[in-house]
Amino acid sequence: MTFLLDWAGPVIYTSLAIAALYGVFTVILLLRKIKEKGFSSDTAAAEFLDQIHEHLAQRDFDGAAALCDSPPYWAKAVPQLIIVALANKERPLNKLRRMLAEKFERDVLADLEYRHSWIGTIVKTAPMLGLLGTVSGMILAFAKIATSQQTGTDPSALADDISLALLTTAMGLTVAIPLVLLGAMVQVRIGKLQDSVQQHVGEFLDDLEATNTV
Repeated sequence: MTFLLDWAGPVIYTSLAIAALYGVFTVILLLRKIKEKGFSSDTAAAEFLDQIHEHLAQRDFDGAAALCDSPPYWAKAVPQLIIVALANKERPLNKLRRMLAEKFERDVLADLEYRHSWIGTIVKTAPMLGLLGTVSGMILAFAKIATSQQTGTDPSALADDISLALLTTAMGLTVAIPLVLLGAMVQVRIGKLQDSVQQHVGEFLDDLEATNTV
């Protein structure tokens, strides 16, 4: 048992380090994907929608689709949804809105939420790993106390062991607390992306409806 507890410390420290690195990696990855799926600014979105409006005004649906599939836009959510809308432009507007909403949720939001859930998992796991390190360290310290009369254990050495055991809990919280804040920031940006996509797709659908009624 003591042998396992002696090895628990390095394993727990390594696990905490891996959890911290993976959490930071996930945050960076999510921020990059959110930036990739959205426009850099409202001005950039407005310029794109103005170009789409010009194509629709000329009933140049192929030109609008080609613009959406051009290098500056092909990774962004709104242009890709517009391509789907143009391919199904004969459908009733309410069905088209529902189809685009489902596609956005399935292809973009689901992936972002799945990756974001890993941040929550790390936030919950890191303090538990720290607590496990503290408990295992305290068990070892009390085991030394129990045999101190036979082994002549130095009390200062016991204090060092207890201090080291408590350090794992502090490390677990040190990993979890920043990730809570970063996870909240990512969630806010996901919400902003969702709002902007709904707004811009709605503007396009209004233009498409006006084109179809001409």
